[in-house]
This record gives sequence, C-alpha cells and structure tokens, in this order.
Amino acid sequence: MSQELVERIRREIARTGPITFARYMELALYDPEYGYYTTGLRTGRAGDYLTAPEAHPIFGWVVAHQLRELWETLGKPEPFTLVEYGPGTGTLALAIFAELDRAAPALLARLQYWPIERSQPAHEQLEHRLADAGFAPLLVQSPAPPVTGVVLANELVDALPVHRIRCQGGQLWELFVGWDGERFVEIPGPPSTPELERWLARLGVRLVEGQTTELCLAMLDWLDEVAALLARGYLLVFDYGYPAPERHDPARFPSGSVRTYVQHCVDDDPFAEPGERDITSHVDFTMLELAAEERSLVPLGLTTQAEFLAHGGLGERLVALQNQPGVTAEQYLAARAAAFHLLDPSGMGRFRVALFGKNVPQDAVPTGFRPRLLTGVPLPSSPERSPR
Repeated sequence: MSQELVERIRREIARTGPITFARYMELALYDPEYGYYTTGLRTGRAGDYLTAPEAHPIFGWVVAHQLRELWETLGKPEPFTLVEYGPGTGTLALAIFAELDRAAPALLARLQYWPIERSQPAHEQLEHRLADAGFAPLLVQSPAPPVTGVVLANELVDALPVHRIRCQGGQLWELFVGWDGERFVEIPGPPSTPELERWLARLGVRLVEGQTTELCLAMLDWLDEVAALLARGYLLVFDYGYPAPERHDPARFPSGSVRTYVQHCVDDDPFAEPGERDITSHVDFTMLELAAEERSLVPLGLTTQAEFLAHGGLGERLVALQNQPGVTAEQYLAARAAAFHLLDPSGMGRFRVALFGKNVPQDAVPTGFRPRLLTGVPLPSSPERSPR
C-alpha cells in the first residue's frame, strides 16, 4: 500500500473524525499525489483489469459508426466535439479515429477531441499516442463550452465515489471510515446528508434488516458538469450495473457491490492497500436516468453492451475485416475471439449502455439502440457470473 496515502487519510480522520466512505474512496482513487488513478494507469492485460476497448479495437470501431450516426442526426455540425471522460492513454479514441479515417473521413475532418483525464501520466501518454498515429490535430485543450457533439464515458461512473448505507435495528445508518490503530474500519453513524434517504425513496428502495448498499451522489455533480458543457448533443455511457430494483436487490447484493481489483483478481475489502487497488461500485442506472433528466439530458435508450455491439454492426465489421486487404487470418481470428468476449452475456456483454440527449431529436436513436434481427455474429449464451 501507499504508506504516504494511509498517513494522509489518517491525519484527516484525526482532524475531523470518521469520514464518509465517499471521501475515503475519493482519496484512495484520486488523491493528486498517491491516488490509484492519478499515479498512473493500470488497466490492460498486464494491469489490474481489462476494459472493452483494450480487448480489441473492434469495440472502438463499432462506437465510431454510432458516432457517425449521431453526427448525421445532429445535421453534421462543424465542429463536432467528442468529449471523453476518463480516456486513460487513449486506447478507445485511437480505435475510433482509425475507423473514422477509414470509413467516415468527412466526420473526422470536422471532429475535435477533448479528453478529460485526471491522471497526468496517462494524459501525457495519450498525447504521445495520438501524435504517433497522426491524430494530434484533433486534440483540443478545454474548448469554450457549451459544445455540440457527444460526451463519452466508458467505465467511468462505477469509479465515482459512493456513500455506503446499511439498515440496522430498523434504522438507516451511514457507514463512515475510521482508524482502529492498525487499519481503516467502518463505523456506523447517522447519515451525513438527507440526500441519501431522499434518493432511496425516489428509487423505491427499502433496505431489509442487515442489508448494505451504496448511493453515488458524486454522479450528480458529474452530470451537472456534463449538462453545462453540452449545448446540443448526446451523452453515451458504458458501464456495469443495473436498474434500481436489481441494483439494490438484497438477495443479489446483501452486502452491497463495492469491489476492488488488482492483477485481475476481485476482492470485497475496500480498505486493503489503499491507493494500490481499483475500487468500484455497480452503477444504479435508474438513478442515472432520473438525475440526467433533471438536468435536461433526456434518456433515449438503455441496452446491454452485447445488444449495442450486435445491433450497431459488430458482425458486419467482422465480415468486412475478413475481406479487407492486408488482414491476416491470425488478425481476423483475434478479432473474432474478442468479439465473442465482448458479447458474452456472463461478462462484458451484460454491461449496460445508456444514451441521453440534449436539444436533439428524440425520435431518432443510433442503430445500437434499435432492436432488429441479428446477423453476422450470434450472441453467445453461458451461465451468469459477476462482470469484469
């Protein structure tokens, strides 16, 4: 663990008393000097977990075609701004730009890219990768909002800080974080804000005795920011989670959904090695929709990642790849294997994809959100297990 980060959190607890889990999670993940995300990026096969863009560029290729459809729905504005939250080192962006360069150069010529990345090392690596690939001219540093375009967030919301709450003795308690002399521990106390009870009521969630769950109030601040920077366009969210009835189901998540990831292993102790492990919580997509709509971000579609990719043209892209000059059999088979991994309903395929619009036509959504007969690559079936 980062002993410096531990000491920093301990000093805050000594100064203020037990802190909310949301504050602990903010420090563990985003402390400017020692946070998990700010000290570098640890995704990929050699890191702690694998995201969809890192599985294969074909994920980004499908997203690129959906962006083209959204651009056309908006009337082909120029410039068309792609804002990406949490882009890491740019793996998804590079796949999108490469596919637009191949299949939609008119859009690429009108595109400007605004990455919002809290890790300085990751942002610097992103800039170098864009430059090496010839896409540096697309990069803009904080254009004057509001913009017209698409805000993209892939596996971002699950890493926003959450408040942990528990029903005990028929009452609602918040689980704060204290120090017992050896390690961080949870300490029940009265809720730090009435927003927690208010949101439980809005979501129709009634915790049973002993049940623990989480609420992501940080999502509200993030949506405020998205709504402020977007004049006209779309918010596209990829993440794992469920609508409220499933997300807070005491049979499925009796102890909540906070998990840590290190070297592709999952654990449920968020106090182990702070700063050295990713900490996540399943997204409540009902809360996301309600809060987005309050900010004039109208919900337009919610589907699974498997359906989004299949409907959005993954099968057709595989067929095209098979006939593309210069593509070897080995490259095609790697893409095909990755496609099945992305579609797997027991893993990445059951991630959710949500689309929101602001000042856009509400009767037109991209093909990724339109049910149709599937062709090309069938959706595989297998037993259900935890995602990621």
